[in-house]
Amino acid sequence: MGGIWTIGPVMIAADRALAIAAMWLFLAAGMMVARRTGAAAERAAGVALVVGIVAARLGFVVQHLDAFRVEPWSVIAIWQGGFAPWIGVMAAALTLLLALGRRGATAWMIAVLAVLSLGHAALSAVLAPAPQPLPRGLTLHDLDGKPVAIDALRGKPFVLNLWATWCGPCRREMPMIIDVARASDTPVLLINQRESEAAVRRFLAAERLAGDAVVLDPTGHVAAATRAGGYPTTVFVDAAGRITRRHTGEISRASLMAAIDELEGS
Repeated sequence: MGGIWTIGPVMIAADRALAIAAMWLFLAAGMMVARRTGAAAERAAGVALVVGIVAARLGFVVQHLDAFRVEPWSVIAIWQGGFAPWIGVMAAALTLLLALGRRGATAWMIAVLAVLSLGHAALSAVLAPAPQPLPRGLTLHDLDGKPVAIDALRGKPFVLNLWATWCGPCRREMPMIIDVARASDTPVLLINQRESEAAVRRFLAAERLAGDAVVLDPTGHVAAATRAGGYPTTVFVDAAGRITRRHTGEISRASLMAAIDELEGS
């Protein structure tokens, strides 16, 4: 099973879907414990959930402060991903203890929190796609029509970002990705999907974006080879030529830089 679930036109990462399900079950457990014990477990669960999400986000921000210094506004862009889950779990547990005190309801809610957290971690690991080899022979073209062979990047890690000019999230993240690509020792290619050189040049000129890292894939064969379910998709490839991670949807600077750091250390 892949790491992306598709429901009609909506795509969601499996771990995010599992996190949403776990949060719903946690709130449902709060209602049940409140009915059985008479304690304010339902309200405590809601507060603990909010505190846990905020703490998990802030924990991630602190871990990747350099990236957030460049784009402080992205701290609130939680739809791009980026959480320190175990910091959030600990913050939620502490909130439950403070809200409910030492009583049976507290023990029940912390036990539920522990089971759901461990279950989410285990299922996310099981559902995460195993590293797969990137097919050989993928050749693209730069904006001057010169061939660019992806195979030439093998032997060191690299990143492929699949995008299109009509894709809103692609347009939003593109200035950041170009900036990261310019400064990164790890090659980052921005691969336009199924559009003409003229259309891409017009877009780059209108947005005043550099095209140094932009290449063209007029047939979309890279999307097929990497099993990209939509755009934007960012694919991380290790030195052995294996796809180790895909990020479908808009990615933040912090998440991109963290994934590149992980790739370089693998």
